[in-house]
Amino acid sequence: MRDENQSVHLEQLLDRLRDRHAVIGIIGLGYVGLPLALRYAAEGFRVLGIDVDADKVARLNRGGSYIAHIGAAAIEEARAAGFMASTDFARTSEADALIICVPTPLTAYREPDLSFVIGTVESLLPHMRPGQLLSLESTTYPGTTEEELRPRLESRGLRVGQDVFLVFSPEREDPGNPDFHTRTIPKVCGGSTNACLEAGLALYRAAIDTVVPVSSTRAAELTKLLENIHRAVNIGLVNEMKIIADRMGIDIHEVIRAAATKPFGFTPYYPGPGLGGHCIPIDPFYLTWKARQYGLHTRFIELAGEINSDMPGWVVGKVADALNERGRAVMGSRILVLGISYKKDVEDMRESPSVALMELLRARGAAVDYSDPHVPVFPRMREHRFELSSVPLTPSSLASYDVVLLATSHSAFDYDLVRQYANLIVDTRGVYPNRLPNVVQA
Repeated sequence: MRDENQSVHLEQLLDRLRDRHAVIGIIGLGYVGLPLALRYAAEGFRVLGIDVDADKVARLNRGGSYIAHIGAAAIEEARAAGFMASTDFARTSEADALIICVPTPLTAYREPDLSFVIGTVESLLPHMRPGQLLSLESTTYPGTTEEELRPRLESRGLRVGQDVFLVFSPEREDPGNPDFHTRTIPKVCGGSTNACLEAGLALYRAAIDTVVPVSSTRAAELTKLLENIHRAVNIGLVNEMKIIADRMGIDIHEVIRAAATKPFGFTPYYPGPGLGGHCIPIDPFYLTWKARQYGLHTRFIELAGEINSDMPGWVVGKVADALNERGRAVMGSRILVLGISYKKDVEDMRESPSVALMELLRARGAAVDYSDPHVPVFPRMREHRFELSSVPLTPSSLASYDVVLLATSHSAFDYDLVRQYANLIVDTRGVYPNRLPNVVQA
């Protein structure tokens, strides 16, 4: 049985979600938060976006976008429906539901860094009121919602499950994937209490086609880690297979294509120069760190992490070998890196292995440039600095480099042009057949 206070707050929230009178607050307007804000606006909710980046906020309020696959028209449509952005956390008191979509990176010691999550919650607390729902979507280790968020809420006298409602619902965005959208990607949700889960399901069912309830916030947190660790481990396996195939003189991409014809029991994963993006290179370490608190050593996960982390070094070794066979050294060579975002056809630079390749080649004395239609100027990054702009691909520019290192296979590249005019191509993505005289697969 719900107590009287719980019933009043929960029923009022459910009513406001049902009739679209609820205000949805999204904290963090990046690759996860912005699509989610647009989704709720499309469903008729008034949406308040909060971000600490004043430039992002100003651009959104002018009707502009800073994410390539989200056009200005989508922003304008949301603004017409009542969406607006702000840097003012005091305004979060206006929202009935608050959804946190902020980064969860690693520290220099490869341990979880929850500073963005904790900082966001601390900024919200002075403005929170009874009747609000708080959802965390940032990927994290099992226990974060109960151990970090719930005590902070209750320290303010807000009873979770009675005054306020707390859930964890992991993000599942795949930027640039035309086959899946925020609405159509099933949403997992776990609540701190049964009443919290009821509120969370009502929140997400208002905007997402399929919502999958789980028994707890911890189960929801581990679900997200399993999804990404599954990919990391399988990519680690195929990267190791790539090294074996290379030593045996076999084209790993041909092998994958052949294996993928099996209609059961096999899912193709593809090798590359390393892992990129905010999730897959980072999330496994959230679980390995937490597992150590239980006296467990996650050997399988950590081995895959080691293999994937070693990939940039292995690729640079292939570049060095290819140059050596042509009587040149890496030092003094001119190398053009083709594609520096972490993923095909997006501008996202988070954890991009291409940047690690550039760093390693520069450390060996190479003169490094890049070409990427999605990244016209090398961005400011916390750990990397290159004063470079994207090089246009022309016959003369391609011919001027000793090596073209294909790191990210954007659709916009003219691969026939590259093949025709590049002196040497080191291909990490299997775009070219290995039998071409100026191509080395890596």
